Amino acid sequence: MSSEIIRDANYKTKSLSVSFVERLAFGCGDLANNVIYAAITTFLLFYYTNVIGVSAAAVGTIMLISRFLDGIADLTMGVIVDRTKSKYGKARPWILRMAVPFAIGAVLLFSVPMSWGNNAKLVYIFITYNLVSTVIYTSINVPYATLNALITQDQYQRSVLSIFRMILATVGTMGIALLTLPMVKLFGNNPRAWSLTFAVFGVVAVFLFLFTFLGTKERVKPANKKQIENNIPIKDGVKALFKNKYWGIITTSLILIFIILTINGGSTIYYAETILGNKDLVGILATAMNLAQIVTMLLLARFIKRYGKRNVMIVGSIITIFAYGIMALSGKNVQILLLGNIIKGFGSGAIIACMFTMVSDTIEYGEWKTGLRTEGLINSASSFGFKVGGGLGAAMIGWILSAGGYVASSNVQSASAIFAIKSLYIYLPMILTVIQIAILLLYKLDKEYPSILQDLIDRSDSN
Repeated sequence: MSSEIIRDANYKTKSLSVSFVERLAFGCGDLANNVIYAAITTFLLFYYTNVIGVSAAAVGTIMLISRFLDGIADLTMGVIVDRTKSKYGKARPWILRMAVPFAIGAVLLFSVPMSWGNNAKLVYIFITYNLVSTVIYTSINVPYATLNALITQDQYQRSVLSIFRMILATVGTMGIALLTLPMVKLFGNNPRAWSLTFAVFGVVAVFLFLFTFLGTKERVKPANKKQIENNIPIKDGVKALFKNKYWGIITTSLILIFIILTINGGSTIYYAETILGNKDLVGILATAMNLAQIVTMLLLARFIKRYGKRNVMIVGSIITIFAYGIMALSGKNVQILLLGNIIKGFGSGAIIACMFTMVSDTIEYGEWKTGLRTEGLINSASSFGFKVGGGLGAAMIGWILSAGGYVASSNVQSASAIFAIKSLYIYLPMILTVIQIAILLLYKLDKEYPSILQDLIDRSDSN
């Protein structure tokens, strides 16, 4: 087991190992998170349009508006986390407090009253989507995202924690993709069956969050002793945030990554149903990609340690672009499409394993540059970034389907609707991935981090 150097409560350095159990407990938090996130990206729009029968464009607009409202909630939650003082730390208490509301929220999303009129349904969707995404999910995801930076400051250990996180997140995504439709059929294949399905998923999520709370420990403290005793003024924290160039780069990358993930995940069911003629292929396609992601992440730690997170992400992005090329040539050939999804899984595994731990590394850069350590605020702003990405992605699905003339009730779609679906599933994600690579080339923190961390340790020793 590798050891790390961290700052303890007395601002001295000590050696400490992050155990397998703690890594597993940390990872289970994102397994639980994906009960809602994977459901939103994979099935929620389909549920709204094909089960409840509301307009894809209207729902897409609601999702986009809601994501921008998330900005206020995310920044507020980041400040709350930074100011939380308890015997359990600053992040873990919120995981405990919000576990049960999280499960209830999952059910509310998939419980639109069928007897209501179209406008009433849209009002219900707006209220519940904002309650779940803006309030509940934010209140548990921002503290969870912050936890990585509070467990350790060692780059390699953070990478390993992130790998555990994303492996288990992928398991969650795969589980939702594989189990949702069969469970809906088991419970009666009607609108109520969707509510029951997510009630089961919600209960599982509660137990996973409890394991995360009980199995992790917050250790990292600010280099400046006064910061523990006094809260940072909000305006100072925000100013420090925008002086952190690497935070800006990785947050922009996160927006693009989550636009891609949301568009690709949300369009899969439309591609399977319309192009391949069998919506049950969603689980097979998702499983092929997710298993490849898991295999990649299991082997990735040594490459991250040797080549750095940025370079691993760029290589992963190049592999993903190649995979989209194969998918574009597959037509209705499921075997070739599966091959493309497997290769895409190899590439995306490298991307998602690194992205959140890179956010954590920007915390030390910001503290080194400005003297202020704001784990919660940095992670909340990045959380807003990937929510904006998710919201833009979901909105784009609705808008592009509507522009292409997609009709949910029709068994035969127009040529423009088919092109719209192919663009969502293949072409648009490919273009956005190219842009993502260009932005990542500006990120150089991997090489600078060791000297920055040593300088912070020296500062803490002198306090």
